[in-house]
Formats: sequence, structure tokens, C-alpha cells
Amino acid sequence: MSFLKPISFILLLAFLDVSAAKSDTSDLVQISCAHARYPSLCLRTLSAYASTAKTPSTLAQIAVSVALDRARNATDFLSNAVKVHSGSKREKAALNDCVGQLTDSVEELRQSLKELKSLRPGTFRWQMSNVKTWVSAALTNEDTCVDGFQDVDGNVKTAVRKNIQTVARVTSNALYLIDRLATTRP
Repeated sequence: MSFLKPISFILLLAFLDVSAAKSDTSDLVQISCAHARYPSLCLRTLSAYASTAKTPSTLAQIAVSVALDRARNATDFLSNAVKVHSGSKREKAALNDCVGQLTDSVEELRQSLKELKSLRPGTFRWQMSNVKTWVSAALTNEDTCVDGFQDVDGNVKTAVRKNIQTVARVTSNALYLIDRLATTRP
């Protein structure tokens, strides 16, 4: 029976080590999201990836990936809205412009994600500068899309604003996490 005590102790240590690792990754998301512009949205969209986000770099990649997915979904939504639109010419023009802006956002976020996945110590600052520029441009495109509906009233404007607002907020949070990454790495 005395051999059970060392085995129990080893199992307890292994359990504590696994629990600590889970807590650390969950803490990374919580700590990282705490000062984001939209902290509750940050937690809501990234908590599911806590076990995957083991470093600030992977967390930034995940945040950009989430923003990219949201931007793609919004682009699909708007493209479909253009096809079935039966409102004013002004609304249709705003929808078309918005699709173009979001298509650009998707490309900028895709390029950002690609760059984040290939960070290298020798070119880290240059790469991070590129990523920040692309994600900032994506955010600007999303804002410009919403601005295009300034003189438009109705359900289309409301639906577009709701969709784009979420995309812009997750993109803003991704930019925050990228800024954090840029200051924490050499």
C-alpha cells in the first residue's frame, strides 16, 4: 500500500500541472482582452480558443482570423442584399460600395493573418508594421462602408450597420492585440 502514495502524489502533480496550463491559457485571453476597446466582445469571441491561444502571437492570429471570418460573412450578406435589393438607387449604390470596401477588408485581414503566421525575429518590427497597417486599413474600410449609408434611411441601413459594427469591433480588438504583441516582442 505504501507504493500507492508516490503514485497518487505523481498523479496529483500531473493533474495540477494540466490545470495550471489550462488556467494560464484562459488567463491569457482574459488578461489580453481586459483593456481592449470592446472587452466583453473580445472575451466572447476569443474564449472558445483559450486552449489554442498559448502565446500572444497565436492569440493575435486567432483574433485576426475571427475578424476575417466576420468580414467574409458580412461581405456575403451584403452581396446577397445587393442581388435582392429593390429599394432606391442610393441604397443600391451604398450597398455596392460597401461590398467593395469589405472585399478590400477581407484581403487586408487575409494578408495580415498570413504575415502573423510567418513572423521572424530579424524582420519582426517590419512585419508588425505591415500587419498594423493592413488591419487599420480594414477597420477604415469597415467604417467607410457604414458612412456610405449616412444619407440612407430604413431597414437596409439598420441591417448593414448592425453587421458592420460587429465586424469593426472584432477588427478593432484584433488591432489592439496586434499592438500588444508588437510591444511585447523584440
